[in-house]
Parts: sequence; C-alpha cells; structure tokens
Amino acid sequence: MAPAQYNTVAGLVAGLESGNRRALARIISHIENNSELAQPLLAALYPRAGQAHIIGITGAPGTGKSTLVNALAGLYRQQDISVGIIAVDPTSPFSGGALLGDRVRMRDLAGDAGVFIRSMATRGSLGGLAQATADVIMVLDAAGFQRIIIETVGVGQSEVEIASTAYTTVVVEAPGLGDEVQAIKAGVLEIADIFAVNKADREGADRTAMALQMMLHLGAPDRQQTMHHGRMLPVSLPPDIAPDRQWTPPIFKTIATQKQGIEALLAGIEDHNRYLAESGTRQWRQYLRAATELRMILRDALLERVLQQLGEEAISETVQAVAQRRLDPYSAVRQLLEAYHHRINTA
Repeated sequence: MAPAQYNTVAGLVAGLESGNRRALARIISHIENNSELAQPLLAALYPRAGQAHIIGITGAPGTGKSTLVNALAGLYRQQDISVGIIAVDPTSPFSGGALLGDRVRMRDLAGDAGVFIRSMATRGSLGGLAQATADVIMVLDAAGFQRIIIETVGVGQSEVEIASTAYTTVVVEAPGLGDEVQAIKAGVLEIADIFAVNKADREGADRTAMALQMMLHLGAPDRQQTMHHGRMLPVSLPPDIAPDRQWTPPIFKTIATQKQGIEALLAGIEDHNRYLAESGTRQWRQYLRAATELRMILRDALLERVLQQLGEEAISETVQAVAQRRLDPYSAVRQLLEAYHHRINTA
C-alpha cells in the first residue's frame, strides 16, 4: 500500500525529488491513466525538466533494438550516467493488450538504481508512440535522468513520429531481413541522425552499410526540412536559433548481443549531442517538440469538447453516414464542427 502522501500532487512531487521509485512509478501511472492528478502533476513537474538528452532507437522488427538499448544503457551506467528507458510495445487491435516484452530482454539492468525502465503500449497510436509518451519523457527528465532512451515499435513509415520527440534518432538496420536497406521501404532514412547496422556478424552487413553510405552520398532528404514541413502548428522560429550547419549521419556496425561496437555508437550519440548544442539545432528541435506536443494536446482537447457537446448519438449517426457512403469524411467533419459551433453559440 502506498504512503498517504503519494495520493497528493505535493507528496508525489516531493517523493520524486527525493529519488523515490514508487513515487515515480505512481506519477507515470497517473499520466497513463489520465487521472485527475495527471495534469496538475505535469504542470508541477514541467519547470523541472529540460536537462536530459533524449535518444530515439527505431527500426524494423528483428533488428535487435531492445538488445542494443540494453547494451547502451549498460555502458552509460559504467560512466555513471543515469538512464531512463521507455519501451513502446504494440497494442493488439483486437484485445487491446500488449506484450510488453522489452523488460524481459533488459532484465540484466534490473536492480540498478541509476536505471528506470517503463514499458508502454501504443494504445492504437499509428506513429508507434503512445500519446502519453511525451509526458512520461518529461517526468523522467524532471526526475533527474541524464539520458532518456525511447525504443519504438518498428511499424514503417509512421515511425517518423520519433523524429519530433527525440533529440538524437538512431535508425537500426540489420542484414538478411529481405532487403539490404529496410529504410528504403520504410521511409525513415530522412529521420536518422545515426545509423546502426546491428547483427554485423551476419553475412551482408558490409553491403548494408555500403548501401546506406551510398544513399547518404546521393543526398537523403534534409531532416530539418522534412520535420519543418511536417504536420505541426504554424510556428515562426527566431532566426538566431536556426541550425547553421548540416550533420551527416555516421554509420556504426554493432553486435549488440556481444556488446561489440557499442562504445563507438555511444560516442557517436554524444558527438551528436554536442553538435546540437554548438550548432543551435537543439533549440530548433525544442521548438519543434513544443509545437508538435501542443498540436497533439490541442487536437485531443478539441475532440473531447466536440464529443461532449454533440453527444454519442450524433457522432454515431455521422459515422454511419460515412460508412454507408452517404457522406464523405471531410463534409462530415465540417457538419460536426458547424453543429458544435451552433451549440456553443446558443448555449
């Protein structure tokens, strides 16, 4: 049973500041469940965040992302750097359940006070990130973790969502997965700050690394340009924080199961961290993260208000009309918005 002080915002925040893991876990549970304490907790913790370096690990299923995260976290701990890990697992579209198996693969990190692992289900989020992930990242940041690693579901093109969440995105490839470079099909080449060709002891690893190198020389889409023109709130960035030089993604070959190549990969991540600070790109990405997060929260809040005003019956009738092809989705949304505005103007 949790102490009584962990039932209040003040008590939970005090517990977090003292390093209590139970308080941290309870705060994350409040956020995931969107309890009545969730928003007050986020408001109280937000000013304490902003110091951690956020690392995204993404790639196709079977590339060994979890083992790579495990190896990276272990090496960070050898350097006395605290690590928070968020492993986003896919939610079943039928049962709503998730395997949450990454904790099993990271069990050798258990018991380390400098590591906190949280598995989260996507809960239907197509981009591979649960809606609460950004909030949990902020909580781990406020809790003082110096590096926060997010391992995302390898779901293809929607994986680019990680690019607007992490400061450094590592795209993991592996040979022998049916295509020399999975990123060609997945469309994630432009989000990579670093490439890791994992399982490099397999045949074809050199070809995979060479193919990536050739693609980079051919001129991959500029990540800054790609992210700037993504779907986000219109935002005008001050010219003094615009990135002033380009970063060419390095390629590292790793064998995570044997912890080979991990030191070089970690050094590459830290090099990118320094580049972000020195070039002004970190501030640029902070603006991007803020705009993306605001857009997501605003979308959800507006949707909730529309549903509350119009009621379930009106929504169900509109869904039925769209399903029966009597109404196209855009016209349906326009009609719902008109009905919503009429309700609030006549209330």
